[in-house]
Amino acid sequence: MHCIPIRSDLDIVAARVEGRNLAKEIGFDVIDQARIATAITELARNVVLYAGVGTVKLRRISPADVDDEQGHEARLSGEQQAGIEVVCEDEGPGIRDLEGILCDGYAVGRGLGTGLSGTRRLMDEFDIRSEVGMGTSVTVRKWLR
Repeated sequence: MHCIPIRSDLDIVAARVEGRNLAKEIGFDVIDQARIATAITELARNVVLYAGVGTVKLRRISPADVDDEQGHEARLSGEQQAGIEVVCEDEGPGIRDLEGILCDGYAVGRGLGTGLSGTRRLMDEFDIRSEVGMGTSVTVRKWLR
């Protein structure tokens, strides 16, 4: 597992590069490498803008990894062999309106309001957990097809 601390724009770039390299190593084509890198950028940017400090964790996964962690069969077709998982965590203010924040155009600060909803569209799986005053954790996965 790769764990990149996020505190600044330079850390966003480092996470993006590391994610693209891992995606390439796994076997993703250049289009999916760009999608994964963009998703990582959006998630890490949210950490810098809204929490100040957090982490991006990257790892290669298989369907069995997801089954084991979730305790049930994952929602995958039989075609997936490997994938990438990105977990972005912070201990910031949390998100008050999770439903709203996932809609295009919903902006709480300086952004355009496309970060989380765009990330959800770029990746195959998306899970967000947030507690006001405690922080936010976003897990996304992309599967090699």
